[in-house]
Amino acid sequence: MESSSKLPLHLCHVHKLSIFINRTHIFFHSIALVFLLYYRASFFFFQDTTKTKATTLAWLLVFVSEILLSFEWLLSQSFRWRPVSRTAFPERLPGDDKLPAVDVFICTADPEKEPTVGVMNTVLSAMAMDYPPDKLHVYLSDDGGAAVTLKGMREAWRFAKWWLPFCRRYGIKCRAPEAYFSAEEEEADFGGSEFIQEREDIKEKYEAFKKRVREKATVGDTRSGPSRDHPAVIEVIQETSSDDAIQENETKIMPLLVYVSREKRPSHFHNFKAGALNVLLRVSGVISNSPYILGLDCDMHCHDPSSARQAMCFHLDPKISPSLAFVQFPQKFHNISNNDIYDSQLRSVFWLQWQGFDGVGGPGVSGTGYYIKRLSLCSSSIHEDGDPMKLRESFGPSNEFIKSLHQNNKPDMLIHRKNALLNEAQLLASCAFENGTEWGEEVGFMYGSVAEDYVTGFRLHCKGWISVYCNPPRPQFLGRGVTNLDDFLVHVTRWTSGMVDVLFSKFCPLIFGPLKTSTFVQSMCYAEMALIPIFHFLPLWCFATIPQLCLLNGIPLYPEVSNSYFIVFSFVFLSLISKHLYEVLSTGFTFRHWINEQRIWMMKSVISDLYGSVDGFMKKIGMREANFFLTNKVDDVDQLKRYNMGVFDFQTSIFFLAPMTTLVILNMASFAVGISRAIFLGELDKFFIQIFIPFYVILMNYPIVEGMLIRKDKGRIPPSITLLSAIVSLIVYFLGSIIFM
Repeated sequence: MESSSKLPLHLCHVHKLSIFINRTHIFFHSIALVFLLYYRASFFFFQDTTKTKATTLAWLLVFVSEILLSFEWLLSQSFRWRPVSRTAFPERLPGDDKLPAVDVFICTADPEKEPTVGVMNTVLSAMAMDYPPDKLHVYLSDDGGAAVTLKGMREAWRFAKWWLPFCRRYGIKCRAPEAYFSAEEEEADFGGSEFIQEREDIKEKYEAFKKRVREKATVGDTRSGPSRDHPAVIEVIQETSSDDAIQENETKIMPLLVYVSREKRPSHFHNFKAGALNVLLRVSGVISNSPYILGLDCDMHCHDPSSARQAMCFHLDPKISPSLAFVQFPQKFHNISNNDIYDSQLRSVFWLQWQGFDGVGGPGVSGTGYYIKRLSLCSSSIHEDGDPMKLRESFGPSNEFIKSLHQNNKPDMLIHRKNALLNEAQLLASCAFENGTEWGEEVGFMYGSVAEDYVTGFRLHCKGWISVYCNPPRPQFLGRGVTNLDDFLVHVTRWTSGMVDVLFSKFCPLIFGPLKTSTFVQSMCYAEMALIPIFHFLPLWCFATIPQLCLLNGIPLYPEVSNSYFIVFSFVFLSLISKHLYEVLSTGFTFRHWINEQRIWMMKSVISDLYGSVDGFMKKIGMREANFFLTNKVDDVDQLKRYNMGVFDFQTSIFFLAPMTTLVILNMASFAVGISRAIFLGELDKFFIQIFIPFYVILMNYPIVEGMLIRKDKGRIPPSITLLSAIVSLIVYFLGSIIFM
């Protein structure tokens, strides 16, 4: 034991080969970009007999787009500057009696889009984690104030008295019952008849549990009141069972389970998920006050019970613990098909970018699957403990909460004060409690954007905290990825709107971060994330229309094949796609996935980034009220079937479909005209790049062509939208002809 205590709790592996490849690519690609931009700029400084106002405008638009994409590419290389990975050794941790307590925060808002049975699976998986139960406290925030959710919590508590002992007795790894009973491989670990019989008994109890929860959802209203107008409800879920079959020694210790529904009134802005998390931060402070917090989305269940122990390998390391704010685990999903047509698993983020982020100061908060130090969320004002008035100005008028900032309370010590503490918790969950305080500005989870995770992580790093990224072989948390185009575009639009909120706020990473984060490269990572929406939709709309309109009107924008600068443009294009392909293959994915990523990048750039940027800008100037869109967690059977077959489902808004189909039709027309020019006028050398661009767009977006012209199923693009898009394309062509004549 003495020798093992001297062994490191974790190791950091620097990817030296990846660093060499990435930096070599950055060097040569940067040189090529300099030559490309020089070629484009020289057009404006040298006399040319073919130069007209129309050609100058076209060249200027393309030049600006190339500058924007070049700058965005440069920022994106910050994620590739120093990639690292980490290995944790939870078996080297001290005994259970020396482990710190953990509070689990789970957020839900709408039982219709987030079914109660699924939410309760997340709750049960958190309660069943491999961690001392007396040091584990699970809080569920119900922002919808739904009666069915509270009733579901009570039913989950009853079922947990069977489920938790079963998991502990047999060392079950997947501790979300729905996922466990759907995966037969778990049964192979234990071949005994006793296990098989008990498993069947627990399965019957689980089916009965689901039936009771669903019955409660259908009896009466699913909500206790309107989702934006209801009082605070806080309940510590406790109920004794009269069933003697449950072994007393296995059930006397259960994790604390608390239901929290904060007060919401139409007259008070509720600050979305960040507001709910701050209420949980305060309420848990006077009930359990654990030094560490696990944040989970309601559909992200604990797939490996050891995540808390793995996180403690970092938090308990004396070398980094004083400055470590949080440990971030990746988001992974259990419902992803082999042909992930919507890139739902976010490969580039969790297999590539977050490793690079970790190497330059630590990743940002990813919204779920993070173990964060409570002190890091309150530290900016705690040190003012000499002045009680300043503490009240920062944290509000609750003396109990201010007292909790300097001590670690334990629930079993507070039973005699239970009623008083619950009354105090009601005050902490009231909608007016934060008035005149620093909640959401200097303490707690940050307000000002629906992207509360981005802003919170950024502020922590600007205050000098660091973070680490841990990606073990077995996923620690599994959620539900999007399986249809509509949910995907809505989700990205919401995220884009949040990024634009940040970009035009005081936390703009270009201004606020460079001198405050631990490294300049880390601030570049944050800047790239915030700038992606605007720096993608503007250039891609330009490249999807300007070269095509100029081709239709016979205006060359790129060097001829015989020109030496043709090599420069070719090198830049091949360098980008080959590096992307290398990254996809090196992270264990396939060529088909590379195509899917290219396609979905184009779609979300021209649609979601556009609408999200406009939405964010309109909110900033007061023309639109901020809103939070929930991703639907209820699958449509037909849509899911098409997703698993690798077929796009185009049942989405006309505002999403019409721009995509319009651009594809315009590119089809320009490609046809370009081929005609090459064959009949011999202008292939002159317009080769402008012919290749629409060809590449059509090739990568073939599912849209198929949805318009070939498919007849319910998920196709409606003929009315195809016709409308054709008319709009014709209008765009005539406008382009007037402008570029």
